[in-house]
Amino acid sequence: MARKLCPELIFVRTNFDRYKEVSKQIRKIFFEYTDLVEPLSLDEAYLDVTENKKGNPSATMIATEIRKKIKEKTGLNASAGISVNKFVAKIASDINKPNGQKTIGPEEVIPFLETLDVKKFYGVGKVTKEKMYRLGIFTGKDLKSKSLEFLEEHFGKSGGFYYNVVRGIHNSKVKPSRTQKSLAAEHTFSENISSEIFMLERLEEIATEVENRLKSKKLAGKTVTLKIKYRDFTLQTRSKTLPLFIASKELILDVVKELLFQEKMKESVRLLGISISHLNNETPKKKEVPKESIDVQLKLEF
Repeated sequence: MARKLCPELIFVRTNFDRYKEVSKQIRKIFFEYTDLVEPLSLDEAYLDVTENKKGNPSATMIATEIRKKIKEKTGLNASAGISVNKFVAKIASDINKPNGQKTIGPEEVIPFLETLDVKKFYGVGKVTKEKMYRLGIFTGKDLKSKSLEFLEEHFGKSGGFYYNVVRGIHNSKVKPSRTQKSLAAEHTFSENISSEIFMLERLEEIATEVENRLKSKKLAGKTVTLKIKYRDFTLQTRSKTLPLFIASKELILDVVKELLFQEKMKESVRLLGISISHLNNETPKKKEVPKESIDVQLKLEF
């Protein structure tokens, strides 16, 4: 489809080995400053530098140093967000991309969140944003004006999350040994496919990839999810939870086949993916009691 629309388009193959190599270089720089590093992806992580290895009293100065070292070691630009907790820092990191940083001090958190468009809140996706807009919630100030009961009525459990974060309350700590909640693999096709036979062939390859990843991490899971992206970029997921943990390609594929034929495809498919969740490494969570003030995670100077 892309080639038909733009014949002169140049396609570049991905190189995940190189991505992982650079990611390791970046992580090595992070660990020069703190062991409290929580990876989010190959190129993103939370760092708690309250007590850092350099004895640097300023989180802002540390972020500047880290970005400079990343540029020197890898040639890549980096952005950073510095604030009182993970939620605000994540939003702040998007402010001056791709090569800058933003510090939101404790006294700035509420004014900053109130003026922000809700679509920029971490955790508010396209569907939630549109729903909020329909309810007259466009900014953080609008969101803050809604009661907890109102938000839970319209957004379920997420309502409590929105109620707290817009008030600067986010008690999640940086977790160096972050528990993996799911494991997935997906393939985007160079040409859209409509034949279910071809889909099954591709899904077998993806299931093999998932099996290998599960085995390498000694994991198994109970919930199998099939991800389908159609030619018009609409996304659909179909899931099934089993009474036992599975990790073998054969058992994963049996469930995936059932999900594939669950209903007729809307049109041709450009991406297929399989994910396994409810892994055997999960432990029950303790329910946190929200605090009535901004949770300041970083206690050093900004």
